[in-house]
Amino acid sequence: MNRLFIALTFFLTAGSAMAATTADRALENLASEYISDLGNISPVNATLIGDHSADGQIDQVDDAAREETRALLSDYKNALAGIDRERLSRANQVDAELLLHEIESSLWSLDALREWAWNPLYYVNLAGSAIYGLVARDFAPIESRLLNATLRLEQIPRFLAQARASLKPARVPKIHAETAVQQNPGLVSIVESMIVPAMGVLSPEQQQRLNAAIETARNAVAEHQAWLEEELLPRANGEFRIGAELYDVKLAFALNSPLSRKEITARAEREYEAVRNEMYEVAKKVYVAKHPYTSFPDNPDEAYKQAIIRAALEEAYKKLPPRDGIVDVAKEYLQQATDFVIEHNIVTMPEDPVEIIIMPEFQRGVAVAYLDPPGPLDKGQSAFYAVAPLPTDWTDEQVESFLREYNMLSMQDLTIHEGVPGHYLQLALSNRYPSTLRSVLWSGPFVEGWGVYAEQMMIAEGYMNHDPLMKLINLKWYLRAVTNAIIDSAIHVDGMTREAAMKLMIEGAFQEEREAAGKWVRAQLTSAQLSTYFVGYQEHLEMRAAVEELWGDEFTLRRYHDQLLSYGSPPMKFVRALMLDEDIPRRGE
Repeated sequence: MNRLFIALTFFLTAGSAMAATTADRALENLASEYISDLGNISPVNATLIGDHSADGQIDQVDDAAREETRALLSDYKNALAGIDRERLSRANQVDAELLLHEIESSLWSLDALREWAWNPLYYVNLAGSAIYGLVARDFAPIESRLLNATLRLEQIPRFLAQARASLKPARVPKIHAETAVQQNPGLVSIVESMIVPAMGVLSPEQQQRLNAAIETARNAVAEHQAWLEEELLPRANGEFRIGAELYDVKLAFALNSPLSRKEITARAEREYEAVRNEMYEVAKKVYVAKHPYTSFPDNPDEAYKQAIIRAALEEAYKKLPPRDGIVDVAKEYLQQATDFVIEHNIVTMPEDPVEIIIMPEFQRGVAVAYLDPPGPLDKGQSAFYAVAPLPTDWTDEQVESFLREYNMLSMQDLTIHEGVPGHYLQLALSNRYPSTLRSVLWSGPFVEGWGVYAEQMMIAEGYMNHDPLMKLINLKWYLRAVTNAIIDSAIHVDGMTREAAMKLMIEGAFQEEREAAGKWVRAQLTSAQLSTYFVGYQEHLEMRAAVEELWGDEFTLRRYHDQLLSYGSPPMKFVRALMLDEDIPRRGE
């Protein structure tokens, strides 16, 4: 960042007589500088947001690079402090708060959380994204993207050597080392499946250099794999639980919400009981349709409710997708959900392209599916609804467990969440907001909360013709979000064991063994993220209730959803302030 610009920012923003337009211009210039500097902080992440100025570079991840990033972020924080936020427009007040929050979060992550010293997945993901981000989308001619891939492949040995020097094996948790061993070869699979087949467009000289770069990268990945297996994994003895002090700060940064850890847990535990009771009421309808002469007791105990719910769920498990047909099922259901949204005038339907793909190998092992949107600067590029294939080493019993969890009705719910009107739709509309900064600094709770809200809202609006079995599966998926919030802090702060977590998920939330086992792994690998679904959903419910009360008879879903999503994806407290004309919250409020 230009130090002269910082000085100029202080000069322009000094004094009580500064015009509001000057303050706005200073903030917008600062935001533009910050976005431009992302290529210096992380070339790989810059590519992913659609800034292609550093596509030929891979991040520097040594001590010197971290010190340079720390200094750069501190400069931005000082420059931001020099802008009188009272003189900013309301929209720019929100952006200023988002930028400050992001800077403070990044500095805390560097100096306190320090994942760069104990999380090998950080480096595996960066290496894979460095190549995948260049070839997955057609943002530029394939020739230029392959030339940049050549440059990045040539830097893989340096990058992985810096990663090994940064990691402290004794601090690395065993589960992180095991997952890195699993994911690291994924970089080679990207090269083989996405780079090699496209090489014919290059000149012979360019092909020769790319082939050499591929061999260089392949050898570097093999060397890193040997280090992961022979050096890191045997010595990995770190604690995966990050503890209350780190967890509470990380949660506050992740949520940017007034809710505390204890408030979230208390609310989730109340909701857990309420959802299970609602599942019982719906399950009775499913059960009596199968057994019409059943009489239910007036005051059933929990064991009886459990049995009825399980018996009803078994009806859903009779229809399973084929082991190798999950992607085809998702495609069919995505179109079905899209047609319903349009027919029922629920929200504006974007025309941005979306593709359903097999999840890249380097990203497997954490979640079953995800939505990978194009960067906010890559207008018109495809979003990817990625689904993980079933592991080839699973037993028939494990495959059946997975497919029971992701039965045909569950695939409906998953596709609503990831696709329409969930993440694909919401993020496509979000990227239309004119502030690039706000698009880059999107809120996890807003996005994941919208995904859960979309699931519940679609069923309430009659998707699948009010089928009680669909409603039961829908409630089961919501119960998953509730238990996610419970186990997130219970594991990382309270020391919840695997046995206790599995019992809560399988017995309490009716999850199949494969789903619960995968969630236990995910909970160990991440912290604070699993709470975003429940917290975000609760905030969406409260937001809609407030607007319904304010608008009265003028409330319609289309009007509400379109306005809600028109602000981008900032934390809900900012959306609330903008929609309800309240004061813009300041840091710490």
